[in-house]
Amino acid sequence: MNLANLRVACSNCNLRELCLPVGLSSDEFSRVEQIVATRRRIHRGDSLFRAGDRFDSLYAVRLGFLKSTLMSSDGHDQVTGFHMAGELVGLDGISSDSHTCDVTALEDTEVCVIPYERIEEFAATLPALQNHLRKVMSREIVREHGVMLLLGSMRAEERLAAFLLNLSQRFEARGYSRSEFVLRMTRAEIGSFLGLKLETVSRALSHFAQEHLIEVDQKHVRILDADRLRALLGSSAPKPER
Repeated sequence: MNLANLRVACSNCNLRELCLPVGLSSDEFSRVEQIVATRRRIHRGDSLFRAGDRFDSLYAVRLGFLKSTLMSSDGHDQVTGFHMAGELVGLDGISSDSHTCDVTALEDTEVCVIPYERIEEFAATLPALQNHLRKVMSREIVREHGVMLLLGSMRAEERLAAFLLNLSQRFEARGYSRSEFVLRMTRAEIGSFLGLKLETVSRALSHFAQEHLIEVDQKHVRILDADRLRALLGSSAPKPER
């Protein structure tokens, strides 16, 4: 895809407000569009990058779903996050110039490749872009704190309720239904992320269904009573994504 087509694609992308700063003038927006170098497609099961790979770009997820994993001390992959359209991936590589985790496509995925050198160059003269990057990084820190809370202080059903509510909010922010969605990840991957066994995840989902909090059909989930799910969490309920 040539640069002209990329610019048109960015202007027409329904996710641009999630990827790009808001309130830019037409001239500033035109300059920011130049940051995107190309698009890359990753087939389901393939890696966007792996731990130890040289860091040179950030990736804005345009279509699809990815997971990030770390290798644990006992040689098992630990899921550390799930990434959907409108989110930036690759921030882990900024501090050390190499990636610290593996990022793998859970379904056929397309990302916009944003060379980090180009971001730094443009951010120096575009305060709005610099501000946006700070917000993105802050959001990742907040998300990591949320994961720590999940793993450190919540019971199994509370962890799963928080996970479903967080997904619901993230889908809604992207213009999708907040009450019906497809889980792109397996139950084993959910368990790895939440620090739960596969059997525990399946049991908790079944219990939620029996209590008419959700409906589950394979990977399709429908939230029937979000208020009761939030009630399980009290003050720990996930805050809306911005």
